[in-house]
Amino acid sequence: MTEPAIARIAIAGVSHHTAKVTALEAFRFPDEAAFLQLASGRFKGTLLLQTCNRVEIIVEGGGEALRDLIAELGRTGFFLLEGKEALQHLFSLASGIDSMIVGEDQIIGQLKKALADGQEAGTASTLLELCINKAIHVGVEVRKRTMINRGAVSVGSAAVLLAESQLGSLEGRHILVIGSGEMGLLVAQALAAKHLTAMYVANRTYQRAVILAKKIGGKAVRLSELYHYITLSDVVISCTSAPHPVIHVKDLRHAMRERCWPVDGHPRPIIIIDIAQPRDVEEGADAIDGVSLFTIDNLRMINEQTMVTRRSEAERAHEFVTSELDLFMRQLQRRSADDILAFLHTWAEAVRIRERDKALARLGAPDERTVEIVDDLTRVLSKKILTDVTFSIRASAEEGDLASAESLVRAITNGEQMGNERGNNDDTPACQKDTPHA
Repeated sequence: MTEPAIARIAIAGVSHHTAKVTALEAFRFPDEAAFLQLASGRFKGTLLLQTCNRVEIIVEGGGEALRDLIAELGRTGFFLLEGKEALQHLFSLASGIDSMIVGEDQIIGQLKKALADGQEAGTASTLLELCINKAIHVGVEVRKRTMINRGAVSVGSAAVLLAESQLGSLEGRHILVIGSGEMGLLVAQALAAKHLTAMYVANRTYQRAVILAKKIGGKAVRLSELYHYITLSDVVISCTSAPHPVIHVKDLRHAMRERCWPVDGHPRPIIIIDIAQPRDVEEGADAIDGVSLFTIDNLRMINEQTMVTRRSEAERAHEFVTSELDLFMRQLQRRSADDILAFLHTWAEAVRIRERDKALARLGAPDERTVEIVDDLTRVLSKKILTDVTFSIRASAEEGDLASAESLVRAITNGEQMGNERGNNDDTPACQKDTPHA
C-alpha cells in the first residue's frame, strides 16, 4: 500500500524522554527564524517547536532529508518519526499524553506559537497547518472528555511541588520567582495558595514584574536587586527566556556569604529550581555551600507521583487520540486522490470536447439549440461514465492504496493493464508521468 503524498510528514528532535537538560540545550536552535529560513530550502513546510523539555522539527517532506539536515547542523541523539507515527506523536503531544507532566495544558499554546512563527516566516505549508490545527482540536477535546489535566499539570506547578517536597511546607517561606512570562505566571499562581510570608517577582523588564506581582499579591523587584533578594529567599524558581544565564556563580557565591549563620559560618540553605531552557543558572552553582540546585530533569519524579491519579485518564485520552487519528488519516488519504482525479477529469474533458466538436462538424452548421443539446449530452455522458471510477479511486485512496487508484487511471487513459506499477519512487502520481491519449 502506498502512503499518500499529502500525508508525508516527518518529525525529529529530542525530548525529556531520553535527553537530559544538557542535551536539550545542545540541540536547541537559538535563532529560530534563521533555522526556519534554512529549512525552507529543503522542505515544502517546516515548523519548530521549542519548550523547556523538548525541541522538535516538524516538516512536510521526507524523513531521510530531515535526518540529513539535522546531522549537517551538528545535532545528534534525536528521534525520527514519519507518516502515521509522526501524526500520532503530534496528537499525543497536543493531548498532554507525551508531556513530562502528563496532562499539562501549556503545550496547546506552544503548538499555536510554533504554527504562528512558521506562518510569519512563510514556512507553514497547508498540510502542516491542517495537521497542527487538528492536533490542537484533539488536545482541547481530550481535556474536555477526560480529567487528564487534574492536579499538578504544568512544569511551573511541578516546580512548586518539588520545592514543597524539599522543605515539607512552603508556609511562612520567602520565595523569589525570576521571569514574568507564561511559566513565571504559572509558578506564581501555584505559589499564591501556599501561605507564603513573601513572594518576590524579578524580571528584566521591571514593569512586567509589577504586573505579575499585582496579580498574585507579591512584590516586584528590579533585576539589578536580584542577589539582594536571593539572600532573603528560601526558594528561587527561575524561568526566564534569556539566551544566557541570569544567575552567575561568582555573584551567587557572594550572596551566599551574606546568608551565613553567625555560629558555624555555613550559609543558610537555599533551594534554586531552574526550569528555563536554556538554563538560567550558570554551571557550577550547585557546588556552592548551601545551594541545592534542581533543573527540569528533577521534575520527572513529580510527574511519577501525580501520574498515579491520571493514569486511567491518560488511557482514555489515548483511545480518543487513536480514533481521531484514524479519521484524520482517512481525510488526508481522500485528499490525496484529488491530483489523480484532476488528471482523470482533465483527460476526460479533452476527449469530450474533441468528440463533441467532431459531431457538430458532421451536422454541418447546427443552430444554437442543437449545439447546446450536443454539449449537454456529452457533458452528462462523461460525468456518468466517470461516476463509478471516481468512487473507486476515492475508496482506494481512503484505504491508503494509491497504487490501485493510479493503476486504474492509467488503464483508462493509456489502455494499460491493471497493476502495472512502473516503479515510481517520487510523489508525483504515476498516472501523470505519461502524456494522456486524448
